[in-house]
Amino acid sequence: MTGAGSGQRIVLYAKAGHWWVQPMTVQPFTPIRPDGTWETPTHLGTEYGALLVDEHFQPPDTAESLPKVGGSVAAVATIRGSGQYVDAPKVLSFSGYEWQVRQIPSDRGGQNDYAAENAWVDADGLLHLRLAKRGDRWFSAEVILTRSLGYGTYAFTVRDTSTLDPAVTFGMFTWDEEAVEQNHRELDIDISRWGDPNVPNAQFVLQPYYVPANVARFPAPAGPLAHSFRWEPGRVSFRTVRGRNPLGTDVVARKEFTSGVPSPAAERVRMNLYYFRYAPRPPQADVEVVVERFQYLP
Repeated sequence: MTGAGSGQRIVLYAKAGHWWVQPMTVQPFTPIRPDGTWETPTHLGTEYGALLVDEHFQPPDTAESLPKVGGSVAAVATIRGSGQYVDAPKVLSFSGYEWQVRQIPSDRGGQNDYAAENAWVDADGLLHLRLAKRGDRWFSAEVILTRSLGYGTYAFTVRDTSTLDPAVTFGMFTWDEEAVEQNHRELDIDISRWGDPNVPNAQFVLQPYYVPANVARFPAPAGPLAHSFRWEPGRVSFRTVRGRNPLGTDVVARKEFTSGVPSPAAERVRMNLYYFRYAPRPPQADVEVVVERFQYLP
C-alpha cells in the first residue's frame, strides 16, 4: 500500500450474507507496516472489503453495506472471493420453531469455530448440541431462532448440565446483531464455571456483564431443570426450577432486573455450546447438552 498517512490502519470485512468485521469484533484493526504492507487472517466470504481509516473510525461489527469514503474513511477497496462458497444455512425444526445452525466462527468466549453437524434434533424431537474435538481443533454448536419474538416468557427445559466441564459454556440468550447501543439486547442464562471449578456453575445476566449488579450467579443442581425469563417493558425476571415444568414451585434461583432493560427489535433467541477459550485448560473430552423443549408465551 502507498499513500497511507500516520495513524491510519486497515479494517477488513468479509461478506457472508452481511459484511462481518475481520478477524474478530474485539480485534477489528489491522496495522500497516512501515514498508506499506499488511496482513490479517479472515473468515471465508463471497466478497472482501478493505477500508483505510484513521484512529477515530469505529467499525460496526456487521453491516448491510460498507462505509463510503469520507470523514474517517480514506479509501475503500473490494474484491470477490474465488472458488465455491455455500451460503445455505442448515435449518432445524425444534419445539415448533425453525432454527438456523451456525456454520461460521465467532469470538464469543474467544475465537471459536462452529460445525453444522454439531447441532441436530433426534427422533424424539430433542435438540442436541455438541462441542467436539476433531484433530487439533475444537468445534462448537449454536442454533438461532429464525425470527424475533419480543416481549414475553422464554423457557428452556434442559437435561442435567451439572457436570459440564469448567472450560465449557452452555448459553440460552437473546442477541441483536446491530443494537450496540442496547448491548445487543442481550439477556443471558449461562451454565458455565468460566474455567474455574470452584465458582457456581450458572448465572443470569442483563448486559453489560461488567456491571456487578447485572450478574446473579447460583449453583445449578443435578437433574433436569427449567430455565426461563419473563421480558416486559422496563423489567426482566429470571427463574430456574427443578424438573421439567417452567411453572414448577421447586425454585433453584430467581432474579429480577429493572434498570437498563432493553426494548425489543431484531433480537433472536440463541442456544450455544462452546469452548471458553480463556479457561486455564481445555475441555477434557467432547461435551453434549440436550434441550428437551423451548417455549414462548407472549
